[in-house]
Amino acid sequence: MRLALEQAVRAGERGEVPVGAVVLGPAGEVLAAAGNDREASADPTAHAEILALRAAARARGEWRLAGCTLVVTLEPCTMCAGAAVLARVDTIVYGAVDEKAGAAGSLWDVVRDRRLNHRPEVILGVLAEECSALLRDFFAGRRG
Repeated sequence: MRLALEQAVRAGERGEVPVGAVVLGPAGEVLAAAGNDREASADPTAHAEILALRAAARARGEWRLAGCTLVVTLEPCTMCAGAAVLARVDTIVYGAVDEKAGAAGSLWDVVRDRRLNHRPEVILGVLAEECSALLRDFFAGRRG
């Protein structure tokens, strides 16, 4: 989570919403790390999780990320939660709960929907206060 927080800080410094994500391989090795990049890339799908999942798949040479863990500073949205399910990620670890758009247990629970063919384990609240504070400070600074 510390590496994900570093990615989030870097994203915030670039004017992006400060969210960071890391994909760990089966042995705990870092396969990929990314921060949000929607503003710079003008890409609505450039969430930290999507970028990290894409990079991890390239690093492994396959789209299936079985045995991998997605670590993210903010609860994944529906797009990112769906991507994690489709990538067959074993575990999702996140820090801050997203009550407005979260899809890993708060607003929706895409990742544990029994109608889907894969359901990752979810571990929430890891360094939650640090993750939340980063987002609060970012948005407070933007509001003036």
